[in-house]
Amino acid sequence: MERTTAQAPGAARPTAPHAPDAERLRRWRMVLGADSADSTGCALTGQDAAMDGALNALYGGGAGKKPGGGRGAGGRSAGLGASAPSVARWLGDIRSYFPSSVVQVMQRDAIDRLGLAALLLEPEMLEAVEADVHLVGTLLSLNKAMPETTKETALAVVRKVVEDLEKRLESRTRATLSGALDRSARISRPRHRDIDWNRTIRANLKNYLPVPGPAGAGSAGGVKERGTIVPERLIGYGRASRSAKKDVVLCIDQSGSMAASVVYASVFGAVLASMRTLSTRLVVFDTAVVDLTDQLDDPVDVLFGTQLGGGTDINRALAYCQSKITRPADTVVVLISDLYEGGIRDEMLKRVAAMKASGVQFVTLLALSDEGAPAYDHEHAAALGALGAPAFACTPDLFPDVMAAAIEKRPLPIPDKETQQ
Repeated sequence: MERTTAQAPGAARPTAPHAPDAERLRRWRMVLGADSADSTGCALTGQDAAMDGALNALYGGGAGKKPGGGRGAGGRSAGLGASAPSVARWLGDIRSYFPSSVVQVMQRDAIDRLGLAALLLEPEMLEAVEADVHLVGTLLSLNKAMPETTKETALAVVRKVVEDLEKRLESRTRATLSGALDRSARISRPRHRDIDWNRTIRANLKNYLPVPGPAGAGSAGGVKERGTIVPERLIGYGRASRSAKKDVVLCIDQSGSMAASVVYASVFGAVLASMRTLSTRLVVFDTAVVDLTDQLDDPVDVLFGTQLGGGTDINRALAYCQSKITRPADTVVVLISDLYEGGIRDEMLKRVAAMKASGVQFVTLLALSDEGAPAYDHEHAAALGALGAPAFACTPDLFPDVMAAAIEKRPLPIPDKETQQ
């Protein structure tokens, strides 16, 4: 920009830019920041200046400072002030200037770049923040340090996010899995009232037999030839039962890097637990293992029962899950982990192989979130893939299809097979 706007000595000053040029300079000025004001020749006023101030506080030249920093006399420096009220005002500003998706990105950047996690413990800041999955993950990591004055506000924030997720995910999950459970329960020797006639007819079309019409009747007489299908093979639905058709075990890594996955898995766990035809168990782990199945009626309770951070012992967690399996052929185990194992690697792989050999459908998700490609242990992922348990990242929208395929024992809908390598 400096090269394009430099002038030769004695040259006439450029005329004021036309409207399209002025708009382009204004946008460049917003992108480049206050340090570039002279090179663009564009001064910001009104809301543009206020937006620039909000961006300057976060992305200025001093980005990375802890709260308490401020703007220097010249140039751009980052800082939102040391107090929660100033941060709350900043949060209110960006919510009025930018769309919600941008606000959430800026909030995450503020927490990461300026070390504002501790200020989330202040009620006035939580009331001003734009609630999303990432904020919930941060609050969960601060759970043990949270003062009593903040817990009620934090609980309300978490509950709002969870309820929004349930509205988004529940109906499709129920519809997809109910269909998969019905199909997996079809039997070949049904009682009359349990026959699936549409599928039975399609399966027996090869057994079609023409039936002659009345004597003297033919096509010329306008009587069409009739026929019948011999139902050599009957296909039907399993009889309705209050007992669960499938057992599902969600085994969730609660290390700090898995925060978003923990949030989504807890919501899905609650949805699955509400389906009569599924028996759902939810287990979280780091170096210890905690069974949160008895809290599945409320995903918020599940989330506050987790403790994000710490090490990882996948082998120990799988040993616990394996001990709870009573119907291997009707069990789906979903391990949600980045596979950075702190326990015994070979034992972990032997345990997965043993579960698969017994008939368990084993699914490994490197992440259950919308965050894109996750960081994970490639060596462990490749070893699981060699056992027939491919490891891949999964978005919340894809999860119902993954579970439906596992229930029906079909190939899993892996979005990117390179993830397994």
